[in-house]
Amino acid sequence: MTRYLVGAFICLWVGVAHAFAPFVVRDIRVEGIQRIEAGTVFSYLPVKVGETMTEDKAAAAIKALFATGFFKDVRLEVQRDVLIVIVQERPAVAQIDFIGNKEFDKDALRKGLREIGLADGRSFDKALLDQAEQEIKRQYLARGRYAATVVTTVTPLERNRVGISFSINEGDVTKIREINIIGNKAFTEKDLLQQFVLQTPGWLTWYTKNDQYSKQKLAGDLETLRSFYLNRGYLEFRIDSTQVSITPDKQDIYITINITEGDKYTVSDVKLGGELLLPEAELRKLIELKPGETFSREKLNESTKKITDRLGNDGYAFANANAVPELDKAAKRVALTIMIDPGRRVYVRRINISGNNRSRDEVIRREMRQLEGAYYDSDKIQKSKQRLDRLGYFTDVTVETPPVPGTSDQVDVDFKVKEKPTGAITIGAGFSSTEKLILSGSITQQNIFGSGKHLSLQVSTSKINRNIGLSYTNPYYTVDGVSRGFDIYDRSTDASLLGLGYYTTSTVGGAVRYGVPLTEVDNLGLGLGFENTKLGIDSLSPQRYLDFVNIFGNTNTAIPGTIGWIRDQLDSALVPTKGSILRANMEVGLPGGTLKYYKLTGQGQWFYPLSRTYTFMLNGEIGAANGMGGKPLPFYKNFYAGGVTSVRGYDAYSLGPTDSQGNILGGTKRLVGNAEFLFPMPGTGVDRSMRLSLFLDAGQVYGSDQKMNLSDLRYSTGISFIWNSPMGPLRFSYGKPLNAKAGDRIQHLQFQLGQVF
Repeated sequence: MTRYLVGAFICLWVGVAHAFAPFVVRDIRVEGIQRIEAGTVFSYLPVKVGETMTEDKAAAAIKALFATGFFKDVRLEVQRDVLIVIVQERPAVAQIDFIGNKEFDKDALRKGLREIGLADGRSFDKALLDQAEQEIKRQYLARGRYAATVVTTVTPLERNRVGISFSINEGDVTKIREINIIGNKAFTEKDLLQQFVLQTPGWLTWYTKNDQYSKQKLAGDLETLRSFYLNRGYLEFRIDSTQVSITPDKQDIYITINITEGDKYTVSDVKLGGELLLPEAELRKLIELKPGETFSREKLNESTKKITDRLGNDGYAFANANAVPELDKAAKRVALTIMIDPGRRVYVRRINISGNNRSRDEVIRREMRQLEGAYYDSDKIQKSKQRLDRLGYFTDVTVETPPVPGTSDQVDVDFKVKEKPTGAITIGAGFSSTEKLILSGSITQQNIFGSGKHLSLQVSTSKINRNIGLSYTNPYYTVDGVSRGFDIYDRSTDASLLGLGYYTTSTVGGAVRYGVPLTEVDNLGLGLGFENTKLGIDSLSPQRYLDFVNIFGNTNTAIPGTIGWIRDQLDSALVPTKGSILRANMEVGLPGGTLKYYKLTGQGQWFYPLSRTYTFMLNGEIGAANGMGGKPLPFYKNFYAGGVTSVRGYDAYSLGPTDSQGNILGGTKRLVGNAEFLFPMPGTGVDRSMRLSLFLDAGQVYGSDQKMNLSDLRYSTGISFIWNSPMGPLRFSYGKPLNAKAGDRIQHLQFQLGQVF
């Protein structure tokens, strides 16, 4: 509209311009301005005092002033060689109000309008107002509110200002009432819809919002449906049409998907063609799809990816492996030929890093496994990216390998990082069925001055435990990646609340520790510390505790030396679904302290993905400890089992030996095993942050005079709910003991909320 007005005014000016001949401007006067400075108008005029005014300059002046967006009318007049510029300013926006909005915060709406040019103090533009109205409607449509209406009101105010009001009727959220799949024969509609993120309203869709239609989600679901069929041999599967209809009252949405399944194909042969730089036998080991199997696009894609990755490890950065199918429709068989084009061998010229405004360049470069000047190695580049991700300093790490201009055998490797704040002050609370209310806080800086060094002060307290600790770690104490850290801590425990018999401990100590990387997934830890422990007992404490104090006194010291090995091959530290983690640790009370003992622990955990959403987990733990040099193991170093983190269904710390008064004594040997079948919470789709599990637990603690007899194990089964909530990890379990004996302490419901450090 503005362009049309400008054109009309220019034509009008040109039409009357013949009324004057070119003249020398003696003066310029501006009339009609209120908020705009006269200097602003002068700056847009193509003519100055003393210059000649022409028809072309007059047209250019009007066009330039209209283009500023400040004016809704511009006229030029001439009086005795004086150029008079008469303008009518657009009104200014005095205020913007929203009425009826609940889905969006007002400040967020104002910020969005400001980005398109509509804000307090700016010139009012009806075109921008219409654009803003449509944008607000689109935002509500994206939230599933198809019945939302937006009415704008412009109110003139004094001093050439206007007030803008958006009256919003949000309406109800439009829900997906039905999803129909037509044409399916091999699979039931229920099985197919289980692959979808979109779903009809359920008892958890208020949280997931998956019952609200989204074009992007539907596109993703259709691709998932296509993959479902192609991975099961239906090579000719196609989606014929998709209809999305909404009811007249805009309350319900119906989705209909028409498909043609086609026939199911098996693989008759898999051949290799093209330029085979590697032995065919080695390449065939990378092919997951075998003759006689049902065709699977997923396995085929994985096979071609493994081949290109393998070639990429030898420097062939632009290798291609494409499968060419030959269909035998009569026999319902497909023969595949994987054509390999390795391309040229490529070198890495430079590794470039950008986005690290805080982190030093060396902190990032020391994680690189790809070297400059070496052959391109895709595996090393991906390992470099993974190591940067695991640092915890960046919210995003991307890597690109652009070719070097003017060459055919060189690339640069460009790492782009997006830094996040690495310092944090946190205050939190948790609750567990064992320790009750837990208060915690910490001050942490993971990347001091961009050096990659860690420093943290941590505090947690509950009715049972209180911990205060200061830690410092230099992850690259040496250039080879050997880490060194220091810990200072003050810990206290009141064991009487756990049913362990009355005793309290107050321990002050410190330690120095080293971490030695053995491989990309193996790490060796070494540590040496000093502890001073004060014990509190009374006449009602178990006799074992009284005997220990009579021998060693209420105060004793220990010099714990530790050595540990860990192999971490999990795909995720937070929600693992594949891989394993193995741990082995030994703690020894060294000479120089009053306590002489050893404590050995081992753990293995394995995750097996059964499908995209189902996972099977096995966990095993074993421990053994005892005194040395004729001295007993300190009773507060004993092993315990039972509770939400070991054998559910039994009270925390309750398994193992007890005294005649029923006090739990713990033991010198511990054995725990867990098997879990993990699956998503119904109604959450593929969201892995909220999961259920069916579990089978086994465990027992044995005294120093007992053998580890498997017949003494306690077993339980039940269901567990795990949620990585915004407040911290939450675990809620209902366990039923399977072979409880007289005297065992049973606790069916157990839970823990919040992370304790």
